[in-house]
Amino acid sequence: MEKHRTTTEHHDDDAGLAIRVRGLVNRFGAQVVHDDLDLDVRTGEIQGIVGGSGTGKSVLMRTILGLNEPAAGSVRVLGHNPFGSSADRHAIERNTGVLFQDGALFSSLTVGENVEVPLKEHHPDLDPRIRKELALLKVKLAGLPADAVAKLPSQLSGGMRKRAGLARALALDPPILFLDEPTAGLDPIGASQFDELILTLKHALGLTVFLITHDLDTLYAICDRVAVLADRKVLINAPLSEVERYDQPWVQEYFHGPRARAAQTIHLRNLTDHTVG
Repeated sequence: MEKHRTTTEHHDDDAGLAIRVRGLVNRFGAQVVHDDLDLDVRTGEIQGIVGGSGTGKSVLMRTILGLNEPAAGSVRVLGHNPFGSSADRHAIERNTGVLFQDGALFSSLTVGENVEVPLKEHHPDLDPRIRKELALLKVKLAGLPADAVAKLPSQLSGGMRKRAGLARALALDPPILFLDEPTAGLDPIGASQFDELILTLKHALGLTVFLITHDLDTLYAICDRVAVLADRKVLINAPLSEVERYDQPWVQEYFHGPRARAAQTIHLRNLTDHTVG
């Protein structure tokens, strides 16, 4: 596998791409999770990632972030190699924000202190007062009330913990946001509000979003393109109108079952309402 590339190395075919994966192989012992997987994530788009259980959606995300070293293949995030030099890895850390499932907050720290963690790590000389003001700004940006900064994660609802995790992911103003099942466990209203928040942030901040989800409503509401993981590869990565037509059993069952039809109906209704409005 390629390992030691410099931060200045770029590829012509990286143009317009925030993330580029080629020939990726991930294996754990005898189990091969990904085999010759390719994926392009376009700058400024919300990229949905779907697949059945065991297809390695989270493994793919962790590999792109440099948290899991693959057996073969290459990864570029904004032109940087997560398995290259320390400067490469630092650039990726600085330019990506991650929301893990249920927020993954430090339980002993307040929400504000959680948001300050990446600021302390990457800007250690920043005035503490400015750091606290920035943390408050991110908390508000994530849709939480100002008084949430002083609360512990245990004092928050599940939806509020996700928003607190989002605030921490936004702390460094990263151009790329990684979200792992952000609406899992939320009620339909809470999930819809979170979708709207992500869409608003994408437009306001010019974000690229890598979104792992099984939520069909989320896919139809906010994703520009959807990549389907199956058979250890990305079968298709395209707008939903193309993905729906892809001739593969899991894809057909997933996108043409009763839940999918309900999500499609809601999506079309919302499009009609916006057009009329």
